[in-house]
Amino acid sequence: MTIVRYDPFRDLRSLQEEVNRLFSTNLTRGFGEEGIGRGAWNPSVDIYENKDHIVLEAELPGMSREDFELSVENNVITLRGERQFEKEDDSDNYHRVERSYGSFTRSFTLPQTVSADGAVAEYRNGVLRVTLPKREETKARRIEISGEGTAPSAKTIEAKAEKVGNEKSSQAAGGR
Repeated sequence: MTIVRYDPFRDLRSLQEEVNRLFSTNLTRGFGEEGIGRGAWNPSVDIYENKDHIVLEAELPGMSREDFELSVENNVITLRGERQFEKEDDSDNYHRVERSYGSFTRSFTLPQTVSADGAVAEYRNGVLRVTLPKREETKARRIEISGEGTAPSAKTIEAKAEKVGNEKSSQAAGGR
């Protein structure tokens, strides 16, 4: 008779490996039918900032300007709309539909450093670009330092504004 070492966490590790395998594969492949992949989609969004603005770019391919709306309320910018499945002819017999369709809503908390008043939105070539200006009091500025010292000329330092807001605000600003 051989002695086998008992491992109390063996079953737990096996369960963890199965869960990891499930989430590392495409979810629709696990269900056989691809119908579960339809109806829920979110357009891809990039958010970045420069010295004067925070910019949000959303990919909305194949949509017209009337298919979506953009709003700002309580420092949250919301993009919502719907991409319709347009069957060209009733005699068309699709073998595969891989593009996603349906309604969507994306919301992002804006940092306190942004002013929604001067926001500009432009839609061109399937990309929505929203430019939100930063408030003047939060922009970096130079401060002259004078006083006693060995150098006869005044020194200059550069001051940068601190980021104010919650964790969602820093994520909306590109994760900085």
